[in-house]
This record gives sequence, C-alpha cells and structure tokens, in this order.
Amino acid sequence: MQDEKGILIVLSGPAGVGKGTVCNALREKNTGIEYSVSATTREPRAGEKDGVNYFFKTKLEFEKMIEDNRLLEWAKYVNNYYGTPIDPVLDTVNNGKDIILEIEVQGAKKVKERYPEGIFIFLMPPSLSELRTRITERGTETQDLINERMTVAQEELEMMEYYDYVVENDQVEYAVDRIRSIVTAEHCKRERLVEKYKQIVEVE
Repeated sequence: MQDEKGILIVLSGPAGVGKGTVCNALREKNTGIEYSVSATTREPRAGEKDGVNYFFKTKLEFEKMIEDNRLLEWAKYVNNYYGTPIDPVLDTVNNGKDIILEIEVQGAKKVKERYPEGIFIFLMPPSLSELRTRITERGTETQDLINERMTVAQEELEMMEYYDYVVENDQVEYAVDRIRSIVTAEHCKRERLVEKYKQIVEVE
C-alpha cells in the first residue's frame, strides 16, 4: 500500500516575530517534523552554525543556485538573499515525513505558487509595539534597520490573507501547540487520505 505523503508546512511572518524560536520549540517536542535549512547571504549571528541554522553563502554562490534552479523559493530582504534548497524538501515529503520551512513572506508566496498543496501558517505578533521591542532586544540591528524592518512588517501583515492559518505568538508554548494541532488536523483531511483508502477498498 502506498504510504501517505508528508506535508510541507510553511511558517512565515514579520522579522522578529519569533519564527526561529517557535521552530526550535517544535523540534524540542520531538514532533517528528523535519526542519528545512535555508540558504542566506546574511552574516551569521552569534551561535549560528553553517548547515544547522542556515547554509551561509556568498552573493555569487547564491546567484549560481538561482541560475541552476536549485531553490524552491528565494527572496531578497533588506539587502540579503534568502532561499530554500529544493531537493531536500521534496525528498522529505516524498518519503512520508513532514517538513517545516521558516521563511519570509515573499518566499512563502513563491512556494505557494509552486507547491500549493502545502499548508501556510502566518505567525502574528501580539502587537507592533511588541514586535519592535523584540527586534530591538536582539541587539543585532541599527536603529535605521529596525525602522526599515518595522515598515516592511506593516506591509507583510496585510498579506496574511494568502495564508491558511494565523497563529499569534503570544507565548511560544501556546503557538507550538496550535501549530501541532493544525498539522494533526491536516493529516486527517479527506483529500489527503482518499487514495490510501481507495487502495483498502480495492484490496478487500
């Protein structure tokens, strides 16, 4: 009997909303969800490791990946490239495992165009003032860059209509529980299971 395919989960939202924190908490709960490692041209932050948090690339290396069509999506955000290598994602889904992409809103739109059967979750901050506080407390951006990120964030919030679900990241553990519930419900959808149960009927 053919195994059920895994689900591609796309989690995005404004910079500073806590996408990385939520994804790390999901992994700590041993949910069985694989984590897609993105590629980027931005500089590593303290404690980040190449191949674990991101594949850190030069601009020339990244543009070669674009040219060779080796990215599921890519976007330029605040003067840096971000993208998702395509082969590991499709291999994981085809092997029956779920995989989550933690990407920017621009990238999520491109994934939806190429892989509309994925599930798209928008991670929402409790408020814009709280978002500014979170970005400021990271201590990695200048005031001008923080202001630029806030302008982009307001534009991105208007794009949540393109998503299947919206999860507020008020407390990380609650956001994780909501995402796990969404994934469980998606695995029970009739359209995901119809082929499997057609085979059962045929066998009987």
